[in-house]
Amino acid sequence: MIAFFVIFFVLILLNVPIVYCMLIPSVYYLLSNNIGLTVVAQRLMAGVDSFPLLAVPLFILAGQLMNGTGITRRIFNFCDKLVGHCTGGLAHANIIASVIFAGMSGSAIADAGGLGAIEVQAMKENGYDEDFSLAITGASSIIGPIIPPSVPAIVFAVSAGVSVGRLFIAGVIPGLLMAIALGILCYFMCRKKPQLKKPRASMKELWRAFREAFFPLMTPVIILYGTFSGIFTPTETSGITVLYCIILGIATKDLKIKELPKLLAKTARTTVSVTVLIAASGLFGYVLTRSQFPQKMSVFFLNATSNKYVMLLMINLLLLIVGTFMDNSAAIPILAPILMPIAISYGIDPLHFGLIFILNLMIGLLTPPVGLVLYTLTSISGVPFEKISKSMLPFIGVLICVLLIITFVPPLATWLPNLVLG
Repeated sequence: MIAFFVIFFVLILLNVPIVYCMLIPSVYYLLSNNIGLTVVAQRLMAGVDSFPLLAVPLFILAGQLMNGTGITRRIFNFCDKLVGHCTGGLAHANIIASVIFAGMSGSAIADAGGLGAIEVQAMKENGYDEDFSLAITGASSIIGPIIPPSVPAIVFAVSAGVSVGRLFIAGVIPGLLMAIALGILCYFMCRKKPQLKKPRASMKELWRAFREAFFPLMTPVIILYGTFSGIFTPTETSGITVLYCIILGIATKDLKIKELPKLLAKTARTTVSVTVLIAASGLFGYVLTRSQFPQKMSVFFLNATSNKYVMLLMINLLLLIVGTFMDNSAAIPILAPILMPIAISYGIDPLHFGLIFILNLMIGLLTPPVGLVLYTLTSISGVPFEKISKSMLPFIGVLICVLLIITFVPPLATWLPNLVLG
């Protein structure tokens, strides 16, 4: 196993695509242990042979449709009319819009790239510093994968053997807690800038904005109701969401049929990159399981500490570090099968651990050197990566505080799914 990990980390340091970093050492292990290579095909297929994974391309497509049909613009305009007159009003509108969009796409990149472009432009036009506008847009975008639906939650659930529906519901309270914490920070950062306040919207303006946003606002209602009630599985919910977005786009004349092939092509590219990683992780996980690596790691942690919260802090630190240089779509399939048995051995609820795991990696989207949300913000604004990274620091600090609260208060993740699904 030493050679296995040496090859793995050397390939990562050489910046080899992560899928090959998993496949090459896995094949080496099989050959060195005289195991037939037919296992490779079997485990690659087994890695993606999962009904819940069908939801991934559908939620990705839903995000593409929302960004291409004006849904995001209507949502942000309504949030602006609702809270734009408050201290730091557009920052709060930014956060609320991200919470609503979180209930639709389940992707931080979709939020930052689609809704974010609208939010940053509106904040700049109303006198907000560009750095601050980009920072709050990036920080609020990671609420997307916490509040259901969530693409990372689906990948984690499949990788760790957890119920997708229960993990979806477990993210509601932590996601709202993130929004509240970011809102408090924005209030204190903007309270000495009264010039940023907008005039209070009249009831007529508010009603017009609500009327335009009504059907888009029904999207997260449909998703949450379907998930909470058990009427739809997460996979069925994703299909209904796509259908609803297409109907909405055609009804409002914002979606042209000729644009669908382009949106489908973008969805296919993103889906392939995710599913190939999951397939490779199936083989990678097989090698780790066969060598009893998860059990050895469990023994290591149990010898290091008997306190589950100390163990969680150690894992938090590990995941925060991993998140700084590895994308979550790669980190989840690799680490979830290793760390979940350790959490269970300490008596930690899988849903609680899943939320901690995902939130750690979402914070990694805001930190260099990988920081995919930072790169997305750079692409939509032209502001240097380093400058956005610096302005993101206070928001990362607040999100880490929320992470610690969720770590030490398990009911924040477990109470709602236990209440709804028993």
